[in-house]
Amino acid sequence: MQQPIRLVRRILCGAFLLGVILSSGPAAAQGTFRSFVDGLWPQAKARGVSRATFDDAFRGVEPDPKIVALTKKQSEFVRPIWDYIEGSVSAQRLQRGRQMAAEWSRTLDMVERTYGVPRSVVLGVWGMETNFGSFTGSIYVVRALATLAYTRYRGDFFKDELLTALQILEQDHIDRDKMLGSWAGAMGQTQFMPSSFMKYAVDGNRDGVRDIWSSVPDALASTANYLRRQGWEPGLPWGFEVKLPKGFDFRNLRQGFSSWAALGLRRVDGKPLPRSGEAFLFLPGGAGGPSFLLTDNYDVIKSYNSSDAYAMGVAHLGDRITGGGPIQGAWPKDKPLLDKEQREELQQHLAGLGFYEGDADGKLGSKTRDAVRNFQLRRGLIPDGYADLALLRELRAAR
Repeated sequence: MQQPIRLVRRILCGAFLLGVILSSGPAAAQGTFRSFVDGLWPQAKARGVSRATFDDAFRGVEPDPKIVALTKKQSEFVRPIWDYIEGSVSAQRLQRGRQMAAEWSRTLDMVERTYGVPRSVVLGVWGMETNFGSFTGSIYVVRALATLAYTRYRGDFFKDELLTALQILEQDHIDRDKMLGSWAGAMGQTQFMPSSFMKYAVDGNRDGVRDIWSSVPDALASTANYLRRQGWEPGLPWGFEVKLPKGFDFRNLRQGFSSWAALGLRRVDGKPLPRSGEAFLFLPGGAGGPSFLLTDNYDVIKSYNSSDAYAMGVAHLGDRITGGGPIQGAWPKDKPLLDKEQREELQQHLAGLGFYEGDADGKLGSKTRDAVRNFQLRRGLIPDGYADLALLRELRAAR
């Protein structure tokens, strides 16, 4: 019963916040929003959008308070990373993923040959984004983007995406009523933002149309094209789990695979480390949890979504679908986690000590991890970049 109550509270909170932003009263709010929409017309016209397309796109569109509420909670940044990763490889998702991998094997062969991106990663993105096309979103993309643009969420980013969405409609890539997606405006089987569609979508089945919504070949080829153009290096793995030797010096962070091998690191699956290339050590659960060597291709996955939890979820899901085993290291599930206030406090302490620049938003991403690691190095602690209650106590003592 608690989960529905929390959901209602988040929606009501979002409605309140939107009400504050929109002024008071539904008539005033709609008038203000209409002024915002009218102000977009000159920019849309400059991008080649016709008045007919513009008016039809915004027909009946009003801001959505539920979307504002969803901006306050993104599970990639607030759930324990092990919960997110384990949730990504549910039995149902693995079963469906293996079925889809078999059904679309020839398409995946083509994608690998053309773009050099392994099927495991493409499958991982497809599975994480829409459960292999089973749910691609039900929110009208223009309404979602207009809500986010109007409330100035992430500055002008969503206004630009909104204008690009209007161009997509103008060019007849998709009908208005079929332009459905997520609350953030991502569309299709692998959830492209409008700007990504325009830059990276390709015609995978060569029927003359770039259809990421209903064509699996188009969606998978577009995803591989996106990753390749973001810098994917063919033949290089995204990374893998490793076992660290006793007495390992955690000050080692990034070096060539031959150097890692000389230090005694071994893959948990028994395979040899690559002979060439570099990797950095990632300890998402701290020094006592699972250890991974990650390459620059892992950062390419993060270009899809900047969360480490998301990128690890994609990579691990793809590996499991294509025959890889589960993560072997033990997650620190028995240790208390930092709540949101404590995470914000941690970032504030790091900023006050000169280790962190940015908002104290409680989202522990790579910037916070790097700041934690630098603080640990300064204090003579194990520099694993992991933020827990013990680390917060150290920060309090250092102020």
